[in-house]
Amino acid sequence: MDLDQLAALRTPEGSAALAAAERVAGGDPLAAAAALRSAGIPGGLAAAALTQAELRRRAAGKFGAAAAGMFLTRAGLEQATRRAVADRRAARLRAAGVTTLADLGCGLGADALAAARAGIRVYAVEADPVTAAMAAANAEAAGLADLVTVERGDATAFDATGVDAVFCDPARRRAGTGRRVFDPNAYSPPWDFVTGLAARVPRTVVKVAPGLDHALIPAGAEAEWVSVDGDLVEAALWCGELAEVPRRATLLREKEGPLLNASGSKRVLSYHLTGTGAQEAPVGPVRRFLYDPDPAVVRAHLVAELAADLDATLADPSIAYLYADEARPTPFARCLEITDVLPFSLKRLRALLRERRVGRVEIRKRGSALEPEKLRRDLRLSGDEAAGLALTRVAGDPTVLVCRPVPPGG
Repeated sequence: MDLDQLAALRTPEGSAALAAAERVAGGDPLAAAAALRSAGIPGGLAAAALTQAELRRRAAGKFGAAAAGMFLTRAGLEQATRRAVADRRAARLRAAGVTTLADLGCGLGADALAAARAGIRVYAVEADPVTAAMAAANAEAAGLADLVTVERGDATAFDATGVDAVFCDPARRRAGTGRRVFDPNAYSPPWDFVTGLAARVPRTVVKVAPGLDHALIPAGAEAEWVSVDGDLVEAALWCGELAEVPRRATLLREKEGPLLNASGSKRVLSYHLTGTGAQEAPVGPVRRFLYDPDPAVVRAHLVAELAADLDATLADPSIAYLYADEARPTPFARCLEITDVLPFSLKRLRALLRERRVGRVEIRKRGSALEPEKLRRDLRLSGDEAAGLALTRVAGDPTVLVCRPVPPGG
C-alpha cells in the first residue's frame, strides 16, 4: 500500500471496489481477484481492495463493527490496541481529568479514536506517511476528525507542553521486515526517550510488550498487565500523576458481558487486582483445589495477592499454581478440583485414564518441559469421558494432576 493506492481507495471507484472485494473476500484469493477483474476493476485497485477487505475481516476481532470502515496495514493491525483495551484506557484518562492528549506513534489510530470517543482532543504523530494517512482516514470514517489531528513527523520532536497527557506506543517491529523487537532499546522511539517522557509531562502512559522485564519499570510508575478473555494482550506504564498502585492486573471479559451497551457497542466486564508485585506466596502441600491464575496476574507478579484472597498456597515457589481446600469464585483464576496426584509416569497415567474411559483431556502446564500435543498422542486415549491434566512440579518433582472443572460459583 502506498499513498496513491490509499487515495484511489477513497474515491467513489475505490469505494465500489472495496464493496465488491468484501463480497468475495475470505475464499479462494485467485477466484476473488478474477471476480473483481471480470467486474472491470483495474488490477492494481482490485489488489489493494482485496488486501483491505481481508485485513478488515481479521480486524473485526479487535475493533468490532468499526473495522468495516477502517484502512489497515498488516503490521499496523498486529500492533494496534484492541478496542476494549483502548476504550478502557481512554476512560481512565478522561476520569483523571485529561482533555487534551498527544498520541506519539499513533499507528493506525486505535488509541487516538478511543480517546476521542471519550471526549478527549487528540494530537497524533506518526512517522510513516502511509500509516499517518490511514490514521487520519480512520478518524474521518469514525466521524471523529474534529477531535483527532494526525501529523506525519518524528514523535521525539513533538512539543508536548500544550497537552494534558501523553500516550506513547513505540513501534516494536523492525521497519521493512516486520520482525518483532524484544529489546526495548531497539524500540522506535527509543526507550530512553519513552522513559524520559514522564519527567517532562506529569501524566504519561506508555504501551509496552507484555514480556517487559520488571527491572525496566521506571521508579514510581504503575505497571499494568491486561488480558482479554484469558489472553494476555499488552502491558502499560502509568507514570507521574496517573500512577495509582505499583502493579495492576486488569482482566477484560468480552464474552461474558451483555452483548451491547447503551451506545450500541459491545459491553465489556472489567476486573482488577492490585498490589506491590513484591510479595511472596506461602508454600504448602497440594490440596483439593487447583487455581490456575490468569496470565495478567502472573506477569504482574500478583500471585501472592491472589493467594491471600483465596487462602491458597504454592506447592513449588517457582510455579504459579495455587492450591486451596475450598473453591471460591474468582475472575482471576480457573479453578479445578484435583482427583489424583501422580508422580509423572506415562505408563501409569495412560492406565488410569483408560480405566476411567477418558477420551478427551484438556492439558495445561507450568514448570513442565512436556509438550501437551505429544503427550496427548502418546496417551492413546479412547472413551467417552473427559478430564483435565495439569503438568507441573511439586517440591521439584515432575507431577501430573488429574482434575475436573469446578462450575462457576464453586
